[in-house]
Amino acid sequence: MTRVTGAVETGSVGRTSGRLPLLDVLRGVAILGTLATNVWLFTAPGGESVMLYDTGAVSPMSAFLENPSVATLAEGLFRTAANGKFLALLTLLFGVGLAIQFRSAAKRGARWPGAYKWRALFLFVEGSVHFTLVFAADVLMGYALVSLLVAWSLTRSERFRNTVMWLSLTLHLAFIGLLTAALVVLPEPEEGVPREAVDLYAHGSYLDQIAFRLDNAMALRAEPIITFALMTFMFLLGVRLFRAGAFGPDPTGRRIRARLTGWGMGLGLPLTLIVSLAGPDWFLLDRYVVAPLVALGLIGLIGRSLDRVTGDGPVVTSLGALGRMAMTGYVAQNVVLMVLCYGFGLGLAERMAGTGPWWVLALWSGTSVLLLVASTLWLRRFEQGPLEALQRRALSRAR
Repeated sequence: MTRVTGAVETGSVGRTSGRLPLLDVLRGVAILGTLATNVWLFTAPGGESVMLYDTGAVSPMSAFLENPSVATLAEGLFRTAANGKFLALLTLLFGVGLAIQFRSAAKRGARWPGAYKWRALFLFVEGSVHFTLVFAADVLMGYALVSLLVAWSLTRSERFRNTVMWLSLTLHLAFIGLLTAALVVLPEPEEGVPREAVDLYAHGSYLDQIAFRLDNAMALRAEPIITFALMTFMFLLGVRLFRAGAFGPDPTGRRIRARLTGWGMGLGLPLTLIVSLAGPDWFLLDRYVVAPLVALGLIGLIGRSLDRVTGDGPVVTSLGALGRMAMTGYVAQNVVLMVLCYGFGLGLAERMAGTGPWWVLALWSGTSVLLLVASTLWLRRFEQGPLEALQRRALSRAR
């Protein structure tokens, strides 16, 4: 462990002291964006098991390419807009949060990583519980492991962190490139979710679904493994952007956000359209290469929009509230969808099967409004979200 002081962070950070409203809004947007991706897993025949059996089902434009219509076009555009973009945004913001915690430790002259190791452990345990009891595509476990590596790197030189950041990106691009080449060249395997998996999520018990996740834990945990280098890069990029002042309300922040908008949207949107229309074989390139570029554009676009807003309207206020309790919102959205869609709950996925994508879009909209309203009302009475308060209490006892 290393004792850090306030002198380790220089540059624009000093101009962005205090809570940054943009970060809360971005976190709120990221939570609703991950919901826009996850809702299609909950509503698909076989639920989250499609991640194991049917790569075409998770490809954003596959339905439109197979059966062009207004409905499939709407579904394709919606899923393309969400695919990987908000997950990348959430990952980058987690790195920003790590930089903020390091700065706080530096101001106190505390040891680092020090108590942060307990926070990472709590996050890993929480992610394990979330994976087992709620949703197989949990991201918290992967974040916990990457955060330990990045937390340690913050005690090293900037040159060392830059080396790790760009090496991680290089390894990630090479790995995804090889996987994409294999998908394009090799013959396509027979796809389709087995009947028993469809029946499990349509009629099976809650305990049966838990057993399925545990039996297939390694395969269902593939995403954090193949994206470990990408998460490392995004964490460190978040640290770098925070220290550069990208989220501040000053001219420096506005200038950086303008550049992010230009590069992220100018390159990211055309590339997204190209790879999404190329078919399921290019899914990995879309989700894990192009999406992070768009995420940078989202930071710039949302930030520049807030720069033009005077005062906090209901949309900004509710997004900021959801962002302040992002961990609770992330878990809560999956709990809500699980109860609504799976057979042990209301079973909407089976009841609405074959009716088109419009009900899924309505489900996303309704769940989003629920999260925004609930977050706003909760924070009027309490200082933190339920899971955030639980984490705070657990960490205080651990220390």
